[in-house]
Amino acid sequence: MPESYIENLQESLPSAVSDARLIEDARRGDRDAFRDLVLRYEKKLYRVIYRFVHEDTLAEDLAQETFLRVYENLDQFDLSRRFGPWLFRIGVNLTLDFLRKRKRRGRTSVFSEIQPDEPMNPGSADPRNHQDMSEEVLRVMEDIPEKYRSVLVLRDLENFSTAEIAAIVGRKEATIRWRLAEARNRFKALWLKRIEDAPSPPVES
Repeated sequence: MPESYIENLQESLPSAVSDARLIEDARRGDRDAFRDLVLRYEKKLYRVIYRFVHEDTLAEDLAQETFLRVYENLDQFDLSRRFGPWLFRIGVNLTLDFLRKRKRRGRTSVFSEIQPDEPMNPGSADPRNHQDMSEEVLRVMEDIPEKYRSVLVLRDLENFSTAEIAAIVGRKEATIRWRLAEARNRFKALWLKRIEDAPSPPVES
């Protein structure tokens, strides 16, 4: 099995101190140890959250809140387990809770007021070559139920392994594989329908 993104990230750090050691030190009140944990994961955490909210400041705020909750609950962390999935589970759950509350307040679309800043691969070419390809993909993603969309984001956009996603969302790996297949099928169906329903470009005279 190929090494995970998180493992590669940790190995690239100049410090050889393990997450478990940093957590033990942080539990004893060593703020520098917790700061090192934050530095180790903050960019990845921000990027994962941004995939869901597509707003820079909001992603930063949710990442900061995630680390605050992690700090407050360090004593509850099982040192025999890996820290990364626990951190991302807190961050993803916090983000999804925020999006649910915003939807209940009447803001049904998280993309209505923003423009995506990077392209996403829909996995199927659009024969009309729309200028707003990225926004179209985001809107299709929004129509996929949360439990499928979350897996799709974590696997296909952020390259987490199915084992890591299982730990993050708290489900068996077989369930994650099934949800991923279902998510991809739903995305493809919605994407093709969107293409079919789109108006044809005007014919030049």
